[in-house]
Amino acid sequence: MTEDNLGNGIAMAVLNAIQHPVVMVDADGHIAFANWEAEAFFGASASHLARYRISTFIPFGSPLLALIDQVRERRAPVNEYRVDLSSPRLGQEKLVDLYVAPVLSQPGSVVVVLQERSMADKIDRQLTHRTAARSVTGLASMLAHEIKNPLSGIRGAAQLLETSVPDEDRPLTRLICDETDRIVSLVDRMEVFSDERPVDRIALNIHSVLDHVKAIAKAGFARNIRITENYDPSLPSVYANRDQLVQVFLNLIKNAAEAIGDRPDGEIQLTTAYRPGIRLSVAGSREKISLPLEFCVHDNGPGVPSDLLPHLFDPFITTKTNGSGLGLALVAKIIDGHGGIVECDSQANRTTFRVLMPVSKDIALDDAIPANSTGSTR
Repeated sequence: MTEDNLGNGIAMAVLNAIQHPVVMVDADGHIAFANWEAEAFFGASASHLARYRISTFIPFGSPLLALIDQVRERRAPVNEYRVDLSSPRLGQEKLVDLYVAPVLSQPGSVVVVLQERSMADKIDRQLTHRTAARSVTGLASMLAHEIKNPLSGIRGAAQLLETSVPDEDRPLTRLICDETDRIVSLVDRMEVFSDERPVDRIALNIHSVLDHVKAIAKAGFARNIRITENYDPSLPSVYANRDQLVQVFLNLIKNAAEAIGDRPDGEIQLTTAYRPGIRLSVAGSREKISLPLEFCVHDNGPGVPSDLLPHLFDPFITTKTNGSGLGLALVAKIIDGHGGIVECDSQANRTTFRVLMPVSKDIALDDAIPANSTGSTR
């Protein structure tokens, strides 16, 4: 093997190892090179892509074409963010960040790197949820120390007044006691957020957790709602605390049931899948871990209002008349504590809460990838 061939082989290996689509467009606009991720992005092999101009594969009038022309003219790299490449050919929600640079050794040629916003948005949401969880933790500590003691005094004073006021005024002292108890109950719920003690975690079969939660739901708040499963039976174990995962999915399924309400065709679907390729940083560590385990709760309720969606996991955000807005904030805190992320996609008649988590630390990554996984539906 010549030195040039060896160099080309290394360059190909490096480009194929990049987990973003990379293509080289020649002076005539043809796709001269595409790495493996680009083949997956465009849904065609490199040899097939090479037969056509890049304009064949992207929407008419796309800003990408103007960027390519700009880079050729200026001979300098350009970045562009949140460019929509959605089309019937590429599929919906193809929002990407673009990096376009000239290939100086081949005049007129440019290299295009596409970073799908779905991954960037996952990272943004992860950081947002962690910030929300930390803000709730601080708020919980402050409330516990600064509010509960004065409330105790207020309630005691109201009880003393109740013995001496006229009968017609006693409902007012009773109201003071009831409202004080309600605030104390809210503060007690928030104290969960300030508990930073490490929890015991073991390798768990997520399907046993989901089946347990389903049984609780069917015996109570979701007795009139159809709940189905679509599980990957070859899924590896998740490294987690069982009680906390039960709390997470009980919250998510209860939210789904309340969203469906009395709808006669209401349905909740629980799904699990293995999605390799997602690696995110863990809070308090420089280490990056893989989050290949995907657990979803789907419902066919009316959906989450679009203006509420970006803030759904913030504390005190709720669409319920009597809701406290702490349920999903607690879900975000628990999943963050496990090194995972939780996100929501919603539209009319289809809302999905998606939890991404690492596999058990006792399982090697190579051993965790299912060879031929087939789902089971019940």
